[in-house]
Amino acid sequence: MRIVRFFATDDTVHLGIRDGDRVIDLGEGSPIGLMHGTARLDGPTVPAQGLRLDAPIRDAKKLLALAGNYRKHVAESGFVAPVERDIITPQVFSKPPSTAINSPGRIVTIGPNNVFVDWEIELAVIIGRTAKRVSEAQAMDAVFGYSIINDVSERKFNSGIAGRKVREFDPFFDWLAGKWFDGHAPLGPEIVTKDEVRDPHRLPIRLWVNDQLMQDSNTSNMIFGIPETIAYISSVMTLEPGDIIAMGTPEGVGVARGISLRPGDRMRGEIEGLGVLENRVELDTQHDG
Repeated sequence: MRIVRFFATDDTVHLGIRDGDRVIDLGEGSPIGLMHGTARLDGPTVPAQGLRLDAPIRDAKKLLALAGNYRKHVAESGFVAPVERDIITPQVFSKPPSTAINSPGRIVTIGPNNVFVDWEIELAVIIGRTAKRVSEAQAMDAVFGYSIINDVSERKFNSGIAGRKVREFDPFFDWLAGKWFDGHAPLGPEIVTKDEVRDPHRLPIRLWVNDQLMQDSNTSNMIFGIPETIAYISSVMTLEPGDIIAMGTPEGVGVARGISLRPGDRMRGEIEGLGVLENRVELDTQHDG
């Protein structure tokens, strides 16, 4: 099943199931209703082509993400990449889902306190059932499906503050806050349920900026797979239906190339079988008051 959310003619957002070039219009609703079995599965059909899509899920309670989950990305970031014999744990952080999630085709903005905005294509895992202290063997039972997410990141947050005294942990918190900007988590174009994905650990993953291939890898290169990640996170917090886990990005990010995103840039991310996620970058011209 391929689940989308799209803007209807009256600008309300409808839930849909894409079937080839048609979408079954389920009316207003959330994929979480499908997870609970409370959403209806029939309705009129509309052409898929030309639909204006919203993010396939908006009411996730948690948007969690892995840092440093591809060895070559760790190395290009200036750190020592772990070797397979190293005993390590996942590095998990969060983004605010209600303000960070953005739609396919929508603008990613660069605001007045952005300095160096970067791209990060990632596999998104959508949780479909409550998971608390699950084992690795049970973890995949908690997965509902998969999508594409671009963990857009501000790499040099606060670097322009003149005379700033940098304390011991400031670099980490600057990095973390650089993940939280509004709209800096484009998601979509759809959720593909796990029964349609043969092996989520064997998917080509790529991202282009202005038609130049920047990231080109495979999810087989992840350090931590989905079962280990879900088991680890669920030992700390309860995962709930609709929660999203972004599984980290491969090598090829802008900071390693000395290239930051600029107004007018176009990002195109693709994971085999999950579709294409495209967004354009523009200046944020909104002002408070």
